[in-house]
Amino acid sequence: MKVVNLKQAILQAWKERWSDYQWAINMKKFFPKGATWDILNLAEALLEQAMIGPSPNPLILSYLKYAISSQMVSYSSVLTAISKFDDFSRDLCVQALLDIMDMFCDRLSCHGKAEECIGLCRALLSALHWLLRCTAASAERLQEGLEAGTPAAGEKQLAMCLQRLEKTLSSTKNRALLHIAKLEEASSWTAIEHSLLKLGEILANLSNPQLRSQAEKCGTLIRSIPTMLSVHSEQPHKTGFPTVHALVLLEGTMNLTGETQPLVEQLMMVKRMQHIPTPLFVLEIWKACLVGLIESPEGTEELKWTAFTFLKIPQVLVKLKKYSHGDKVFISIDECPYEPALQLGVSPLLDKADQRCNCDFTDFLLQECRKQGLLSEASVNNLMAKRAVDREHAPQPKAGENANIQPNPGLILRAEPTVTNILKTMDADHSKSPEGLLGVLGHMLSGKSLDLLLAAAAATGKLKSFARKFINLNEFTTHGSEESTKAAPVRALLFDISFLMLCHVAQTYGSEVIMSESSTGAEVPFFETWIQTCMPEEGKILNPDHPCFRPDSTKVESLVALLNNSSEMKLVQMNWHEACLSISAAILEILNAWENGVLAFESIQKITDNIKGKVCSLAVCAVAWLVAHVRMLGLDEREKSLQMIRQLAGPLYSENTLQFYNERVVIMSSILEHMCADVLQQTATQIKFPSPGMDTMPYWNLLPPKRPIKEVLTDIFAKVLEKGWVDSRSIHIFDTLLHMGGVYWFCNNLIKELLKETRKEHTLRAVELLYSIFCLDMQQVTLVLLGHILPGLLTDSSKWHSLMDPPGTALAKLAVWCALSSYSSHKGQASSRQKKRHREDIEDYFSLFPLDDMQPSKLMRLLSSNEEDASSPTDRSMSSSLSASQLHTVNMRDPLNRVLANLFLLISSILGSRTAGPHTQFVQWFMEECVDCLEQGSRGSILQFMPFTTVSELVKVSAMSSPKVVLAITDLSLPLGRQVAAKAIAAL
Repeated sequence: MKVVNLKQAILQAWKERWSDYQWAINMKKFFPKGATWDILNLAEALLEQAMIGPSPNPLILSYLKYAISSQMVSYSSVLTAISKFDDFSRDLCVQALLDIMDMFCDRLSCHGKAEECIGLCRALLSALHWLLRCTAASAERLQEGLEAGTPAAGEKQLAMCLQRLEKTLSSTKNRALLHIAKLEEASSWTAIEHSLLKLGEILANLSNPQLRSQAEKCGTLIRSIPTMLSVHSEQPHKTGFPTVHALVLLEGTMNLTGETQPLVEQLMMVKRMQHIPTPLFVLEIWKACLVGLIESPEGTEELKWTAFTFLKIPQVLVKLKKYSHGDKVFISIDECPYEPALQLGVSPLLDKADQRCNCDFTDFLLQECRKQGLLSEASVNNLMAKRAVDREHAPQPKAGENANIQPNPGLILRAEPTVTNILKTMDADHSKSPEGLLGVLGHMLSGKSLDLLLAAAAATGKLKSFARKFINLNEFTTHGSEESTKAAPVRALLFDISFLMLCHVAQTYGSEVIMSESSTGAEVPFFETWIQTCMPEEGKILNPDHPCFRPDSTKVESLVALLNNSSEMKLVQMNWHEACLSISAAILEILNAWENGVLAFESIQKITDNIKGKVCSLAVCAVAWLVAHVRMLGLDEREKSLQMIRQLAGPLYSENTLQFYNERVVIMSSILEHMCADVLQQTATQIKFPSPGMDTMPYWNLLPPKRPIKEVLTDIFAKVLEKGWVDSRSIHIFDTLLHMGGVYWFCNNLIKELLKETRKEHTLRAVELLYSIFCLDMQQVTLVLLGHILPGLLTDSSKWHSLMDPPGTALAKLAVWCALSSYSSHKGQASSRQKKRHREDIEDYFSLFPLDDMQPSKLMRLLSSNEEDASSPTDRSMSSSLSASQLHTVNMRDPLNRVLANLFLLISSILGSRTAGPHTQFVQWFMEECVDCLEQGSRGSILQFMPFTTVSELVKVSAMSSPKVVLAITDLSLPLGRQVAAKAIAAL
């Protein structure tokens, strides 16, 4: 008999009562090779015929079961066919379909093309929807049966439905396939959510607790599918987090003026990467502030730390609280437990902070948190009561000791509104009441007022506008046409005070705070020009013969004559900016005259007294040039120049000075000390600067003399590792070494130290500390680490032994942390402390990693395993280097993007090569860490640079062959990414 179609073939088999294997043999005879059974819709045709009557046809069902078992039909075609049946009143048919599902619902697989695997995802989603509808129908029937007094039948079917639901959903693989299907078909997922809600309402009245709890379990599993990547285990056993500690210390010590947002993002990144519980995270931030404040050197540094703790950190915490978008884990500080806080060593720190600040530190801090809305009134009172009990055991200061010293926290908190008021005052028209303005500025110079105000302005982000206002004032006072003898001294003082303040700001907080955003066409103010070209700073070498030091010769001659002939400096109609620019050339003339015997030492004294007698800024400009000049002289030529610096540095003891002279001299001395520090060290000269009684340069000259810097680096790292945390002094030493040795030297030597560690807990601590040390210049360190050091280790078989566990695991963790941090922040601006550093790119990243895929890059030429094609036969059409980043059109001219793309090409090549070893194991650890640190749905993470073909290679590694890993490493926002993921998961 010639069979016309599938339906006829099935009917003939039924009429003739063929056995299942007979049926299969005959079917293959009837339908020659070519079309597959899925294209002919065999599963659907069999089910259609089997479900015609009120009960299913057992013979035709046996054919379907045979077809499933012998893989004539795919799982997806069976699931699709089942989900089309919707007459839930036919109990026996429904039960037969549930039995069929039971055959394979917990072991679905597909080894076909990517499209077929996506088809399986969609079919599973349809089947899940069908199961939910079927369960809801069974539950309704059960309720009706209960009312009619015949519950048994309905209960049996509901139990069967829930059992299949639970069996299907218990498999992580199935949930991963459903996760992909949800992204493919958002509307179908919405239908599932509606069915789930409806089912919940029906089952709420169910009296059987066992069935109800089973249904709740299934509901929870379905709801967990969209978020199945975001579940991370936190670290309950750890109480100290050195990375958070060091980040906060680094920010407080070196970047008070920085914006809060980058710090917030960096802290959140660390919290995520290290899975830190929120209460301990907040506690670690406070502990770092306490340590920073307690160990800060007296003077400006102490005030900066106080401002950081009381003004900046509360702002950071406010942002951290808002930052947790939809993250229910983030809790308020209200819930930060105080008892564990006491056990975790905070009480002794608070006691020390009380002594250092001469106040109840906790009270000030909690009140500030309450003002920011971080704590409720009740919480403040509760915490204060606990701290009061705690303080009874603390060492009490002696009565009367420090009683008159006002505590810094109080002063800083009062300074903040004062900054705002001063900014308003500075906005007024300077020409209307210069005397009133001078009074305000004079008041700012007294005691530590200036440092307090600057610290408060820096911590609240107002320092730049503060500096701008003073630059405008300085510019306003440079000219004095047609002024009276009464107005001249006021203008001279306003010029001098603004000049000294700006120099002080530049030295304390960095000259970038002073510089304006460059706008073309606008005239650059005098002070900006002077600071860029004439002011000596760390790492800036000035040329004493630069044109900026050689102004108009007639002005220089008149200035020399003025200094040499008159008894004191004239003030009326003096153009102060011209005098400041001419003083360098005038000093050169005077020096030459002195060295050639034209002027005697007495004349030099008179000239230097004239320079510093009225306005201190002239002395600052003179010394700035002398410092550049001394650097260029031989040993025997320096004496007179250094003697002149000595003369200019000391104050003038005279009745005839202008207002606020002593206060101005204190600032001038501090400025000159900073300017001369390097030159005095190089020339082994000592100059006594009149100091206010404290160390004005606490973090200068920290490196021990006559020791190789590599020794210093290994020593300081060993000490830090032993202690388990980084202190402010160490941060400064690391920063100096980074400046001196360069990024490659610094990073390479520290990685060598990490690879020497053999104890697991030490390597973990080393990673946490190294990450925070690398934050000194994270972008450049990451380029070196991922672009040079890692490829060098992975491609040189003689170095593979150093990648063994535990140091190899630690290096993989560190590399991922650095990559994630740099990638998430490199779209933003570099922080001010990173802008200061001179960029020295080790090699041009364009030649190291060429853009053209056809041209083998330098890195890829290193690979021994490059001859073979790593991609699997089914994916030959896909370029072996195609990655999600290319589909997202990421800018590959960016060095970091190039380095990441090439590192993942190297990883792909290692996974596809025939030789395995520690380097293969390292790649596995690297990928595991990437997965562990990922956020849910983080499109645009570093894994987008991984070639799609790597996924199929990676699942061959036993530790990585899990559905969650596949979901995590593929970009599911792209259709191609979903296909790659579905193919890899379906084959597991």
